[in-house]
Amino acid sequence: MAKKSDAYDEYWSFAYNRQLAFRSRATGIPFETTPDDIISKYKFTNCYRVLDRTTQHLIKEVTNVPDTCAENIFFQTILFKIFNSQKTWLPLKHRIGTIDYRDFDPDTYCAVLSTIKDLGDPIYSAAYIMPSGKKEYGSAVKHENNMQMLNLMLKSELHKRIWDLKNLREIYEEFLKIPTIGPFLAYQYAIDIAYSKFSEASEDQFVVAGPGAVRGIKKCFTNSDGKSDSYIIQMMTESQDREFTRLGLNFPFLANRKLQLIDCQNLFCEVDKYLRVKRPDLSQKPSRIKQNYKKTPSDIEFTFPSKWKNVAI
Repeated sequence: MAKKSDAYDEYWSFAYNRQLAFRSRATGIPFETTPDDIISKYKFTNCYRVLDRTTQHLIKEVTNVPDTCAENIFFQTILFKIFNSQKTWLPLKHRIGTIDYRDFDPDTYCAVLSTIKDLGDPIYSAAYIMPSGKKEYGSAVKHENNMQMLNLMLKSELHKRIWDLKNLREIYEEFLKIPTIGPFLAYQYAIDIAYSKFSEASEDQFVVAGPGAVRGIKKCFTNSDGKSDSYIIQMMTESQDREFTRLGLNFPFLANRKLQLIDCQNLFCEVDKYLRVKRPDLSQKPSRIKQNYKKTPSDIEFTFPSKWKNVAI
């Protein structure tokens, strides 16, 4: 059996306090306890991946848009996720007009992206790093290689085949076949595709631990007893009710939705960051959290994938 460290309970207390912070910021519901100083000061993603602003934007702008064919949902989803930024998506959509795979011309998109880039804002989100693709696709310009990567997906008809796959692992493995896409990106893309009503895959079928999650697992467990990181995440997902009860934490779940595998994976990543401040003794080298929390001025109306039933904050 995997051996828990003395920081293990921090995983659950962090999740509880982060969810309270979300509820307070999103709905005005007062904290049930004194706000956690670290969570108040630094930026952490939500306990539920689907609640983060960028994912919300994807769901509203792409996933749930009515009268959009499955092939175009694929194209728009991957195009959005390559940059993972509203600040790129909105001007790209404005300048291109209709975002449609049938009209996709890599050179045209590259020219528009260069124009957006020249305005001064980064076109890529800092949430995770897209590979440059120079070796695989030949250009010294990153977004040109990424457009060639997207073009390759269309030429291989992945935008059509993906919807026949009923399991998240199968979707993940298809993305892994695309040059420059590694395990972390393949998993993120698979999750985003699975949000669509056209996909029978779901978040509870499969999980891949990203680098941050691996670090978090090592801080929460002193010995994995030969178990994989995916197994540890599965174990956490299955034990969430029991562990919150053991610690006396009334976790405010989304209505009709417990934390999923992807959420528990993300929580390990965020706990790794959190413990850099609270338990610096657990870090192998000096490290810090790079981003402070800044209140976003615009409110957000939370939306969930249309295929999910009766989910609410």
